[in-house]
Amino acid sequence: MPTRDTTWPAGTPCWVDYSAADLPAAQAFYTDLLGWTYTEGDPEHGGYLTCLAEGQEAAGMMPRMDASTPPSWTTYFATDDADKTAEAISAGGGTLVAPPMDVGPLGRMAVAADPQGHLFGVWQAAQHPGVTIYNEPGALIWNDGAFEDVDAARRFYGAVFDFRFEDLEGMAGYATFHVGSGSVGGLGGPRDGAPAGWSCCFAVRSVNDVVDAVQAAGGKVTMPAADTFFGRFAVVEDPWGAPFSIMQSLPG
Repeated sequence: MPTRDTTWPAGTPCWVDYSAADLPAAQAFYTDLLGWTYTEGDPEHGGYLTCLAEGQEAAGMMPRMDASTPPSWTTYFATDDADKTAEAISAGGGTLVAPPMDVGPLGRMAVAADPQGHLFGVWQAAQHPGVTIYNEPGALIWNDGAFEDVDAARRFYGAVFDFRFEDLEGMAGYATFHVGSGSVGGLGGPRDGAPAGWSCCFAVRSVNDVVDAVQAAGGKVTMPAADTFFGRFAVVEDPWGAPFSIMQSLPG
């Protein structure tokens, strides 16, 4: 079981959390779908929950702060210095939605919008490194972004996180982005059925079963299940309209 208890390299998508319109209902939905259990944070963290897969930290969940905003998933990128990353975001034309702030002893965070208006977060780890399980059912397996102006997105995120991009042959402008020697996510243009901006992908044992469960619970499928080079994949929305994707690794 791939787990990690140390800080993720800067630029790696290291955490995701969900802003819920109905927190108990969202907990029940994602438990049925991904097998999650939950632990509750300190009261000063506003009802923030940690979602566990196999007892390891897989994601966060909280009541949404503004009833006018739709429920959504946010991707956070690791940083060694949240303040310097915030400066780079502003210098690149992004907007700080929530300036750098300490989250108790856990770490330091910020939330921003890129120049195209897509939200993301940054996380400077202290006691909390980010996800401690990955590439396992119920855990993150991938994060990617879909942007109206791909070249502008590459310039912005390349400058902020020092990404190196590698185009994938036959993928219509889609590229993986790398920190150090490894690929940590993907970035490309709009895709039918996929959300704009950053999205998170969770590993599942059976994409077909999860698709059926999403529909039975009142969610919908926006990109039907299909086999890809990476594995069987689908994009769905939960019953409150928040998109995410699911991936089932292919044998071998």
